[in-house]
Amino acid sequence: MDPRGIHYIVEASGCSDVIGEVDRMQEILVEAARKANTHVWAVSFHRFPPNGVSGVVVISESHLSVHTWPEARYLALDIYTCGAESIPEQAVSHVLEKVQAGHTHISELTRG
Repeated sequence: MDPRGIHYIVEASGCSDVIGEVDRMQEILVEAARKANTHVWAVSFHRFPPNGVSGVVVISESHLSVHTWPEARYLALDIYTCGAESIPEQAVSHVLEKVQAGHTHISELTRG
């Protein structure tokens, strides 16, 4: 069977305070979806007291999701895309640049 998609699982530590700002994290992930050449369908983000952010960007090619722990300066990011036109690496790079991650661990899975 041909691969159905690419799934990036990203762990980032040493991140800036932006990971605690729900509006800013939403902007970063929506822009990441656009940079990946995908089509945004739905967006849902929430700030959890005292300061964590969780959110998902549903794209026609699959999804981007993020969970943050600002007190630990840690972010967990999943980017899963399918289709020959998407460029998920661009989304990963965009998010890591915007959160100013000090250290990252990136796993790439071929799905399907």
